[in-house]
Amino acid sequence: MEILLKHPSKRLVSIDALRGFDMLMICGADAFFRSFEGKTSFAWVDVLARQFEHPEWIGFTFYDFIFPLFLFVAGVSIPFSLGKSLAENVSKREIYRKALLRTLLLIGLGMLDKNAPFPFFDWEQIRLGSVLGRIGIAGFVTVFLFLNFPARQRLGIVGLVLIAYYAAVFLIPVPGFGAGNLSFEGNLAGWIDRTFLPGRLLQGSFDELGILTTFPAICLTVLGAHAGEILRNAQLSERKKVMQMILFGMFCIGLALVWNLHFPIFKRMWTSSFILLNAGMAFIALAGFYWLIDMLHFRKWSFFFVVVGMNSLTIYMIYRFVNFRYTSRLLFEGLYRPAGEDWFPVFESLGALLLVWLFLYFLYRKRIFFKV
Repeated sequence: MEILLKHPSKRLVSIDALRGFDMLMICGADAFFRSFEGKTSFAWVDVLARQFEHPEWIGFTFYDFIFPLFLFVAGVSIPFSLGKSLAENVSKREIYRKALLRTLLLIGLGMLDKNAPFPFFDWEQIRLGSVLGRIGIAGFVTVFLFLNFPARQRLGIVGLVLIAYYAAVFLIPVPGFGAGNLSFEGNLAGWIDRTFLPGRLLQGSFDELGILTTFPAICLTVLGAHAGEILRNAQLSERKKVMQMILFGMFCIGLALVWNLHFPIFKRMWTSSFILLNAGMAFIALAGFYWLIDMLHFRKWSFFFVVVGMNSLTIYMIYRFVNFRYTSRLLFEGLYRPAGEDWFPVFESLGALLLVWLFLYFLYRKRIFFKV
């Protein structure tokens, strides 16, 4: 882990802003929006609040886009970091070494995050799957593919992986359920995790961050790297970069909606249609952020998100171990108590979000950025 004491000036602001927007949804904004459900007489407010909850199984909400977007943005940064290393004549072996160390560190931090308090004396209760671990694995695979395959072949590999995953789910029979079963109990991904993944599974007999779902998830980071290549291509005008990302996004969404007719879009199994839908949304979101921030130079509004995006790993880990809601209640309850007890969760969440941002702003002002 590195502690950087200066702002990386050559980095596109839109990338940090989009990462910050995404991380804010994980570390406070989600709870704030959810807390509005049932608080007003407006139906649209309740609909918005429910968009920040994951469906129990099959289904899709905006909140299902948040982690996939982080995987995508992790890929966007890879062409920039590898381009710099290659320009400095860093050997592939050294790049692989650093990528592997980063992966192992993220896996370790992910295990700490998902298992705290860590069951040192009960290893069967350790959950191996984690958000950070998946980011680390996806990043390492994407680095390998980026260094050894041109863009078209990488896109072809993405297509093959998504088709292979689709074929496996519908052709490989699960004992007692047969092939093509998409139920919680009978799906192939869950059976593989129960059979081959040691330790505790998230939902007892299934873990959405398990073995088989990792393969389609990696595709999001590979596609993110393709977006990064578009942004880094000096031969393309800014307008063409935006148009290419929008076209890629529309193509992915269209293909996802067609595929959804047989392989439903839902996060728990990271279905191929789910991957393409999120990739399409991510391409368009990145195009929008790039167009506003780096092309039109409307940057003031993005500062709020950039502060978070510059220290995304920091807040992800600290949010797990520091109870910002409790601190918010201690500091601010006297201010919002007249609003009534029903509104306490709303103001408590808003206060926690404010504290999270102020903490990151303090690090930003001190030019302290934690990086893996």
